[in-house]
Amino acid sequence: MSASCVWRRLLPRIAAVLLAVSAEQVPAGQPVPPQAEPVFDGEAAYTLSQQALGRRLGDYRFTAADGREVRLSALRGRPVVLSLVYTSCYEICSMTTRALARTVRAAHDVLGDESFVVLTLGFDTPVDTPAAMAAFAVEQGVREADWYFLGGDSATLAALTRDLGFTYQRSPKGFDHLLQTTVLDADGRVYRQIYGEVVEVSWLVEPLKQLVFGVRPEDGALTQIVNRVRMYCVTYDPATGAYRFDYSLYIGMAIGGLIIAAITGFLVREIRHARGV
Repeated sequence: MSASCVWRRLLPRIAAVLLAVSAEQVPAGQPVPPQAEPVFDGEAAYTLSQQALGRRLGDYRFTAADGREVRLSALRGRPVVLSLVYTSCYEICSMTTRALARTVRAAHDVLGDESFVVLTLGFDTPVDTPAAMAAFAVEQGVREADWYFLGGDSATLAALTRDLGFTYQRSPKGFDHLLQTTVLDADGRVYRQIYGEVVEVSWLVEPLKQLVFGVRPEDGALTQIVNRVRMYCVTYDPATGAYRFDYSLYIGMAIGGLIIAAITGFLVREIRHARGV
């Protein structure tokens, strides 16, 4: 018998065996179960995020749309508000960025336009190029001078997100990630983590007030006093959702000063009268 005849007889049997194996793996009459989607562990992500508090970031390098290199060390000396997005996210990342822009403008009204820097980075590095980040900024209506939208390479973003305690993972819809905005102090350390789609004005301004108006050892006595007064005289009004200057402290200090002056004058007059002067 020729070899071709042998194969003709064996092939139906081989096919039957393969079909039997497949039938054992997937029972007849039952649909093939869909592949389970990865589950984002929000509790673990929050824990990692909190563990980053006090951590100093490395001197990472990023690129602007014009090719200019921006190093984190160049931003030190002022607090930095840092957010992470991916530009192909057309809903949540856009909404959080626009909300952050409103909060940043309110913070500038209170603290001054040059009091802090904002940095938004794209963590989907193949897509979030410097040009894509610049286009994203335009789409969200962000025009602040000290707000940088930058891109970086995958190794840099992986190291940065570890330092920040920022967790993200791929999902069928794009990425699942922690809605996290980080406040860095002037030395590049993680000072505060803020969570949520909308960053309320008070959530951002309060830590920035502490950093901008905080007392530093190198400040003179007068500067320390002025910073303390400015820090406590700026209060949040929940009715309007904005900050305002509370002059009650100034008024209280003025009244207290007048009372002390009056008492001092009275005592001086009494002492002089008693001495017959």
